[in-house]
Amino acid sequence: MLYVALLAFVLWVLCFADAVTTDDDQFRNLSKEGWLVIVLLLPLLGSVLWIVAGRPQKTPRDRLPADPEEAEFVRRCRERAEEQRRQGFHGRDQE
Repeated sequence: MLYVALLAFVLWVLCFADAVTTDDDQFRNLSKEGWLVIVLLLPLLGSVLWIVAGRPQKTPRDRLPADPEEAEFVRRCRERAEEQRRQGFHGRDQE
């Protein structure tokens, strides 16, 4: 039983630390303060809720390929797409 309590405590500490260090704009479903209160006041349930419903999801577009050449290509494509998005595709009107 001691091991279960220790495991629950470790999970709680890790989830609370994760919630504290997550950027404010990446939270799902609640604000940062709301998640901190839930994880702090409901240790086991709050930790599980944080993992399931609050923790930011990593999307495949956040990951770069392992090959350095492919990673560079993807990075340049993202930069070009962002530049085009900022310009609003006004360059197409001039063609």
